[in-house]
Amino acid sequence: MAKTDKRAKIVDAFMAVLGETDWQDVTMPMVSARAGLPLSELRAEFDGKLAILAAFARHVDVKVLEGMDASMQNEPAKDRLFDVLMRRFDVLSPHKSALRGLRRTLRREPGLIQAFMPIAVRSHRWMLQAAEIETAGMRGEIAARGLALSFARVVDVWLDDEDAGLAATMAALDRRLEEGARIMRRIEDAERVAAPFRAICRSLMEARPFGRRRERRNAQAA
Repeated sequence: MAKTDKRAKIVDAFMAVLGETDWQDVTMPMVSARAGLPLSELRAEFDGKLAILAAFARHVDVKVLEGMDASMQNEPAKDRLFDVLMRRFDVLSPHKSALRGLRRTLRREPGLIQAFMPIAVRSHRWMLQAAEIETAGMRGEIAARGLALSFARVVDVWLDDEDAGLAATMAALDRRLEEGARIMRRIEDAERVAAPFRAICRSLMEARPFGRRRERRNAQAA
């Protein structure tokens, strides 16, 4: 069996078990038995449950990126991101049972959110990039973290949304993206206001006596 096929089989088995068993009670022997693979082969591929969950998130990211709609390129950024995230829900749809189980766990054990957060932020940075939204620097980090948190709240709506058209999910996602856009606009406004002060501070740091100290340090380093 090819390595990629084996990893996919393990991820599928893990998500199936997670749909039936609370996160805390999922064991690696349970996953290996469901995958029909020796425990040694599971260990060769993954370090544990978080690593398998990260592989699942990566798989979802890839499926979303493969389904990108080129016709959305000329649409506003919010609309592009809305389209990307609704595709994410489409990809996640077969795994609703597992995600409901994960939600139950997080409600009982909120401390696990810190462990899951890096996985979510990494995925949502890719979602921003899929929507051609800048992810560099501190502003990009804030956007990725904010989107991960917002999407998690919309997932709560989606998991209980039985409407085939996902009207409640789309309405919740639209609200969250609008809130996020307002926050990012305020950050951009604050950066524009602060820019002249940062320039003054840089000028002061370059001025003497700071400049002389820096010159001495540079001379010593040379």
